[in-house]
Amino acid sequence: MEDMLNLGDRGLQVRPLGIGAWSWGDRFFWQYGSDYGEKQVREAFEAAINSGITLFDTAEVYGQGESERLLGKFHQSCEAPVHIATKYGPLPWRLFKSSVYDAVSASLERLQLDSIPLYQVHWPFTCFMSQETLLNALADEVERGRIQAVGVSNYSADEMMQAQQILQSRGVPLAVNQVRYSLLSRTIETKGILDMAKDLGVVLLAYSPLAQGLLTGKYTARNSPSGGRKMDAKFSVKGLQRIDPLLGMLRELGQKYQKTPAQVALNWLIGQGGIIPIPGAKTAQQANDNAGALGWNLSSEDWIRLEQASRPWL
Repeated sequence: MEDMLNLGDRGLQVRPLGIGAWSWGDRFFWQYGSDYGEKQVREAFEAAINSGITLFDTAEVYGQGESERLLGKFHQSCEAPVHIATKYGPLPWRLFKSSVYDAVSASLERLQLDSIPLYQVHWPFTCFMSQETLLNALADEVERGRIQAVGVSNYSADEMMQAQQILQSRGVPLAVNQVRYSLLSRTIETKGILDMAKDLGVVLLAYSPLAQGLLTGKYTARNSPSGGRKMDAKFSVKGLQRIDPLLGMLRELGQKYQKTPAQVALNWLIGQGGIIPIPGAKTAQQANDNAGALGWNLSSEDWIRLEQASRPWL
């Protein structure tokens, strides 16, 4: 069985897999309301909870608040523990500490919570509000009890260290840095983010851990995706041909372990320790598929084979 991971120092413990809820309520990129809607994402939520996954990652901007509202509705009828992580956008017009207070208040209302388990800074945008002002405002919210743990997102190694130092001076640990990480996106290793997180004891939440579906194997040169993904060069015929050898290895290991390619790709991330992949799930089937990445481990030999095969994406 995999180890539980601590997020911060307030007793927030989760399994090393969560659900990313960007697609819940998002009509622009994910076409929420076309071929899936509230019924399907509620079923995804319930399937995740039933499989022991309790961490759901959202943001105030996802679906213009709709993702938070849906999660707020769903957890009300759930008896199991639910750990919701959301994010603050340091937008240009948010200049003062009061902006943070107001944003937390609005998220609490949409989420129907008294306290947010994990509150993250969505990106390190410092032109209008310094990290000192922002992170001290978040430490104030921890003291008020409206936030339990503080995280950041898309922070470099140096930015993460700076954030950790500012929070530490207030007695608040930096819980997480949420970064893009998958077999097809390994730049956090070459940029020192992975090593720095381990040095600081910061958990990494890995978003796009299946590279927006590329690592599921369902997209091929003959079967390209619709929607916003069509604009991504990785989904072009050339891009899909390039990843074919890696997908072949994922299929081969999937047969060996009786798992899907996606489950193997997620397990590769989990196997490093200190990393929580947060793949999306729009349906119960997808949530159950994600959960199949838990409860087993790739052998060290197979882990290394995948590490070597995915080095072109370092």
